[in-house]
Amino acid sequence: MPTVEFGGKTFTVDEDGFIDDYTNWSEEWVQYVKKEEGIDELNDEHKKVVQVLREYYEKNGIAPMVRVLSKVTGFKLKHIYELFPSGPGKGACKMAGLPKPTGCV
Repeated sequence: MPTVEFGGKTFTVDEDGFIDDYTNWSEEWVQYVKKEEGIDELNDEHKKVVQVLREYYEKNGIAPMVRVLSKVTGFKLKHIYELFPSGPGKGACKMAGLPKPTGCV
């Protein structure tokens, strides 16, 4: 598997750049994905989406569907795309350390 280095840490990733193991998630990973996504500054809304994704994944073992993510965060889908330009599945799930979603988010 390929690896990426950022902030003094090395992360093993899959072919799509998602972290290999949810438990390897860290603040350095968040900063790496932020840079890759072209996000200038993480705000509380970014953090809320990441937190909701992580909590949902811990509870259910999968990423939530988009409408669930939108409902729980209170953000319209359009706004989530503004926060994460590559979308909730690629950008937000990647930042949250979730595996690449298959059909969800």
